[in-house]
Amino acid sequence: MTTSRPMRADARRNHERIVTAARDAFAEHGPVAPLDDIARRAEVGPGTLYRHFAGREALIEAVYRADVERLNRRASELAAELPPLDALAAWLREEVLYVSQDRGLGAALKAAIDQDSETYALCKRLMRDAAAAVLVPAQEAGVVRVDLEPRDLLLLGHGLGVAAEAAPDSFERLLSVTIAGLGPVR
Repeated sequence: MTTSRPMRADARRNHERIVTAARDAFAEHGPVAPLDDIARRAEVGPGTLYRHFAGREALIEAVYRADVERLNRRASELAAELPPLDALAAWLREEVLYVSQDRGLGAALKAAIDQDSETYALCKRLMRDAAAAVLVPAQEAGVVRVDLEPRDLLLLGHGLGVAAEAAPDSFERLLSVTIAGLGPVR
């Protein structure tokens, strides 16, 4: 069994800069963005980029994973900070904004990842866990219907994201109607 050593601080900073630069480059040019351009944007040499990422697919996976991990962390933070329904609404808003703002990027990155890969399985689990982190407390508090599943919340968020992209001026209204519709069945 191999154990990976923690990254040195400078290596971690380079890794984060490369992922950030890759996200920006992929948003502009799609998953075919030149890796040399990504290294330049991150202010590292190509050798540093390849030391961190074996190739394009590894970099795409890292960007997608970082975005999903951020959404997962936000669910836990919101659940700890806000009342259950407010936490659910705030997280759903963040999910919808991610889907609507980064839809092309997220879809392209997700399509470029092998659906049998560890990263894809991890991201799928992280998103379901995030949805559960805000949904279950709201259900337990009796403010959200009990027959909803985390996957339902993810599907609603995706649908709202697509709608928000097509009609940005209706985003708040649609989100409000959706949150109201999650209420317990009477």
